[in-house]
Amino acid sequence: MSNPFENPEGVYSVLVNAEGQHSLWPDFAEVPAGWTVAHGPATRQECLDHIEANWTDMRPKTLAEQDG
Repeated sequence: MSNPFENPEGVYSVLVNAEGQHSLWPDFAEVPAGWTVAHGPATRQECLDHIEANWTDMRPKTLAEQDG
């Protein structure tokens, strides 16, 4: 079985948690508690493009806010 996170033909969503962290998520899998769908379902590349454009600060939100 191949890794569902690396299937170029798969359908994905972009999930975001309360800390603003993003995750590429296979559309067939249930969204875990604490995460919400921010984009998708879409192709893997569309989701990766969304993450690249929207998650520009990799620090958790609370840490970024502490730095001002």
